[in-house]
Amino acid sequence: MTAWRDVELAAPEFARVVRELFDAHRHKTIATLRAGGAPRISGIEAAFEDGELVFGSMSKARKGADLRRDPRFALHSATIDPVEGAEAQWPGEAKISGRAVAAGPITEGPEGDRFHADIAEVVHTHLNAEATLLVVEWWTPTHGLRRAERE
Repeated sequence: MTAWRDVELAAPEFARVVRELFDAHRHKTIATLRAGGAPRISGIEAAFEDGELVFGSMSKARKGADLRRDPRFALHSATIDPVEGAEAQWPGEAKISGRAVAAGPITEGPEGDRFHADIAEVVHTHLNAEATLLVVEWWTPTHGLRRAERE
């Protein structure tokens, strides 16, 4: 299992930027798979706790049922538009995908299930300093941190 702490240890600056993007807004978006294989997009709250990425699903919520049946997920930070004329200051967006690992019931608030992320990939998409190229940086447990630039 690959926990958030593994990303922090392997690529600390990259992990810091990704975490800042996720922590900047309370609500994120998660993609799960429906029983028939079609994707489902849902709003969700997620947090970094003790080196783990954790999130939950209220009792009887479809996303929780999706994750219990097929644990694959993709989590997306909140997205903001670049400001025209100040595109180089755009922080970008972040994504984390992997498998949700059941971690027991939610102990505070409404009934539900708690999950830890077994991380397969972390992505930060942003612009270069001149705001002339799209930069995609991604980390996987197998290949570490990589980077691509596109016009």
